[in-house]
Amino acid sequence: MDDVTLARAIHVLAVVLWIGGVALVTTVLLPAVRRFKSPEERVAFFESVEERFAAQARLTTAIAGLSGLYMIYRMDLWSRFALPAFWWMHAMVALWLAFSLMLFIAEPLFLHQWFLRRARSAPDSTFRMIHRLHWFLLSLSLVTILGGVAGSHGGLLFPWR
Repeated sequence: MDDVTLARAIHVLAVVLWIGGVALVTTVLLPAVRRFKSPEERVAFFESVEERFAAQARLTTAIAGLSGLYMIYRMDLWSRFALPAFWWMHAMVALWLAFSLMLFIAEPLFLHQWFLRRARSAPDSTFRMIHRLHWFLLSLSLVTILGGVAGSHGGLLFPWR
């Protein structure tokens, strides 16, 4: 197995774990948490699960970013960023950047404390907002994955030239 094949396999594995986790949180965890009766119970349970998932998401996001950058460098794919037909590469970088900023900067610096304060004072609207944000991020992720898989196999979903 050559280095690019290994990098691609690692990249896909990292994305599966990362976005699969986002899908689980969005489609299973948040709806279940919203059914809890007491706001304190919602916050405590969500916090305990989200804390563990955040560690996994940080690791897999970092691995996805590093392996993606390695493939771009190793295969000299920089020119693709100048072509609109490769929109999915822009989407991958933008999605990775959004998640990385959230996971490595916003969440540890202020987002975690903001969530706790807001969830204690307005739990229903906070969990609705968090759920909508997760659906938005998951939707963008799925479109990006669809474009990336199709594009990396020669099929361009939107073949602008």
